[in-house]
Amino acid sequence: MQDLLNKIDRLLKEKKFFEVKNIVKDENAADLAVLFDELFGEVFGEKTEFMILFRLLPKDLAAETFAQMKSDMQSHLIQMFSDKEIRDILDESFIDDTVDIIEEMPANVVSRILKNSTTGERKAINEILRYPKDSAGSIMTIEYVSLHKDMTVSEAFEKIRKVGVNKETIYTCYVTENRKLIGVITVKDLFMADEDDKIADIMETHIISVDTLEDKEIVGHMFRKYDFLALPVVDKDNRLVGIVTFDDAMDVIQDENTEDFSKMAAIAPNEESYFRTGIFKHAKSRIVWLLILMISATITQIITNRYEAAFAAVPLLVSFMPMIMDTGGNCGAQSSTLIIRGIALDEIHFSDFFKVVFKEFRISIIVSSVLAVVNGVRIYIMYQHKCDYPFMLALTIALSIIATVILSKVIGSMLPMLAKKCRLDPAIMATPLITTIVDCCSLFLYFNIATIVFSHIGIL
Repeated sequence: MQDLLNKIDRLLKEKKFFEVKNIVKDENAADLAVLFDELFGEVFGEKTEFMILFRLLPKDLAAETFAQMKSDMQSHLIQMFSDKEIRDILDESFIDDTVDIIEEMPANVVSRILKNSTTGERKAINEILRYPKDSAGSIMTIEYVSLHKDMTVSEAFEKIRKVGVNKETIYTCYVTENRKLIGVITVKDLFMADEDDKIADIMETHIISVDTLEDKEIVGHMFRKYDFLALPVVDKDNRLVGIVTFDDAMDVIQDENTEDFSKMAAIAPNEESYFRTGIFKHAKSRIVWLLILMISATITQIITNRYEAAFAAVPLLVSFMPMIMDTGGNCGAQSSTLIIRGIALDEIHFSDFFKVVFKEFRISIIVSSVLAVVNGVRIYIMYQHKCDYPFMLALTIALSIIATVILSKVIGSMLPMLAKKCRLDPAIMATPLITTIVDCCSLFLYFNIATIVFSHIGIL
């Protein structure tokens, strides 16, 4: 890619446009979108070569490349386009791609797009835009192949040849009657059937579809579960209004994963890329959660202050605080991460609450026993000649680890499921929040166990 970038940049500066055209006409649209981004970067708006390169692309390739560009690059291009060029892009673009572009554009750019759209396109665009942002209706396309049940296979192929060039997919066709979805048939099924067979006799009537208002995250799960290439979207009367294609579902899954990763790191989700987000916006997305976690950490300070007498009597207790807290935080993070992932993959539901908690409890027994024995032996060996109570110290740490690991794993498994039940994103119950909660609980357990153990030998 870097060699191609340097070559095109050189040829453009030398005004060898014919050579550039021969190079880019065979490139993939996704690679060209990256090339535009890399070649012009943050200052592309100042380079006249930007428009020259885009105008050298064949019309269909230009439209596909445009659909995969960043929104600011699209906005810049549209402002420089003539009305004819906008019309050409819209003619070669699918409706759902046009909607995606409009959603990211400022008002003046949107008005130019709509001005150059046909009446039918404007109606379709407005139809999709009226659906909630996170719904199936907002990501669907109305460009699908619709067949009638009384058609023969040869008639179906004739229609596919006639209208298929303008449809986003022809691999799955939909059988409708009075706009109601009654069947689904693939091109493979049509190829394997006789030319005189009726569509009604070979179509699949067991249809999996989604409502227009269904959450788009659920749509993504359905693609992952059923390996669909396209999924029909119906209204409350089972009328087919559009389809969601695999590429749009992949975008949804990627967006949801990115959002979950942000929340798991205690960062407010941001749709822009890292380098395209300003430093103040980065700071704003992080500082709120950092303030919440910092203030909540004062509970740890209160617990520590309450047991100052224990520190004074057994100063060694202070040195083991980080280990106890880190162990609890790590164990809680392990459990919460697995449960959040299980919820995201639709493997774990709230009905599995007690089953999951009991399983994590049994796991914690095994894990805590191993950690307690290893640490207990290590501490006894290290401190048997350094203090007067090595066995009691080792026992305190071992018991504290057992209690902390069990509690942290139970908490780590419970909180994401409770968040989901309360209609919150389980990802908010990830590492930072779990660690803060577990730190408080582990310190409380640690100091109470230490008080009980050392009070028996008269030290506290």
